[in-house]
Amino acid sequence: MSREAAGKLRALAVALIALLFAAFAPAARAQVRAECRSVPSKILGHPVKYCVFLPPSYDANASAKFPVLYYLHGLGNNEQILLRAGGMNILQDLIDQKKIGEFIVVAPDGGRSFYINSKDGKVHYEDFFMREFLPYIESHYRIRPARANRGITGMSMGGYGALRFGFKYSNEFGSVSAHSPAIVDKLPDIEISDEQSERVAAELGGTFGDPIDRGFWQRQSPFTIVKSMPRPEGLAIYFDCGTDDEFGFYKGAQQFHDLLAARKIPHEFHLYPGGHDWDYFSRHFPASLTFHSHVFEQAAAATK
Repeated sequence: MSREAAGKLRALAVALIALLFAAFAPAARAQVRAECRSVPSKILGHPVKYCVFLPPSYDANASAKFPVLYYLHGLGNNEQILLRAGGMNILQDLIDQKKIGEFIVVAPDGGRSFYINSKDGKVHYEDFFMREFLPYIESHYRIRPARANRGITGMSMGGYGALRFGFKYSNEFGSVSAHSPAIVDKLPDIEISDEQSERVAAELGGTFGDPIDRGFWQRQSPFTIVKSMPRPEGLAIYFDCGTDDEFGFYKGAQQFHDLLAARKIPHEFHLYPGGHDWDYFSRHFPASLTFHSHVFEQAAAATK
C-alpha cells in the first residue's frame, strides 16, 4: 500500500471514530436560563430588581408562551436567592426528570416590605406589585394569558406575601403556595421594652408601624382576608411548615389550615420535621413547583 493510500485510510478511520463518538455521546442538556434586570416604578420612585428564570425551550421556540410563577423571598434575602442558594438547580433537575412542565419563574426584590403598603405610607409595595410589576413582566415576556396560568409562592415573609396576594387577588391568581409562612392568627399579648420594640420595628423596616400598630397588622393579615372576603373559587392552595420552626410559625400554619377547613376552602397542608431555614425550604420547594406545574397542565388541557 502506498504512503498516500495509507494516509487516506487513517483519515477515514479517524472520521469513523469521530462519528461513533458523536452518535453515542449524551445530548446536551437543555438549560434553564436566568437573567436579572430591573423594572422602573413610579409608585415606589425607584427601579426594582428582579430575576427571571426562563425554561429550556423559551429561546428555542420564539412563538411559544408559558405559564408564570411569581416567587417572593424571605426577610433578609433578595431577588437573587434562587440563584445563590440552589433554587435554580432544583428547577432544572425537576425539568430534566420530567417531574414538572416548563414555566417561567419570576423573583422580585421585596426588601423588608412584607409585600404590603407600609403603615407610614412610604412604601406602597402591594400597589407596585399588582399595578406595575405584573403588567411589566407579562408584557415583556411571553406569558400565557388568563388567571389559571399565573401562580404565586414564597417562603417566610414571602409565604406571608404569597398567601395575601393569592387570597386578596384570587381573581388574578389560579394557584398559591407557601413554605414556612410568617403568619399567626393573633400577635402575642406580651410586654416588651422600648428597646425591644425599636429593634423589632427596625427589623421590619417600619412596615407595620413604629412601634408595631396591632390594628394595622391585623387588617393586613391573611387570616383577616380569608375571614372577610368571599370564598375564592377555583384557587389551588398548598402550604407547609416545619414542626421545629424557631419562630413558632407552625402554630400559625396549623391555625390557617383550621380556618380554611372551617370555611370549607379546599387546600393541601403539611407539617414536616424541620426548622425555619433554607435547608427546610430546599427539601420542600419541589413540592411547590410540582403543585403549580400540575395546575398549569390542567389549564393547558382545558384549552385544547
